[in-house]
Amino acid sequence: MPIPQLTVFRHDMNNRALMTLTGEIDLETVHVVRESLAQCLRDGIRTIDVDLTTVTFCDVTGLNAFLHASSATAAACGSLRLHHPPPILARILALTGTSTLLLALPDGRSGRAADAPAHRIVPATTAPPVGAL
Repeated sequence: MPIPQLTVFRHDMNNRALMTLTGEIDLETVHVVRESLAQCLRDGIRTIDVDLTTVTFCDVTGLNAFLHASSATAAACGSLRLHHPPPILARILALTGTSTLLLALPDGRSGRAADAPAHRIVPATTAPPVGAL
C-alpha cells in the first residue's frame, strides 16, 4: 500500500502567493500545510490562494489548519482563499458553515496569483513518509 504524502508548490509575486497542494491532508501531513502557510506570512505574503485541485483527501485537521491560517492572514491585513477543494472538504466546509470564510468567489473577484507570472519559486515541501520520523 502506498504511503500518503503531501507536496506543496509555492509561486510568489510580490506580496501574493499561489500554493498548489498535491496529495492528502490529514493528521500525518497537516504540519506541512501549517508550516507552509505560516512561512508565507513570515515572508511578507498577504494574499494567499491555495489550489486544491490535486488534493485527493482532506479531513478536519486540514480545515482547522486553513481556518487558523485564514485568521492569522486576516490579522495581518491579508486574505487566504481556497480554490477547487476536493469533494470531502467541500462537504466539511458546507456542514461547518465555513465556506464563506475560505472559498474563493466563483467569479474570481478574490484575485488569483495564478494569473500573474511568478518571479520567485520556493522549493517544494514534502511530508516525510509515515514512520520515517
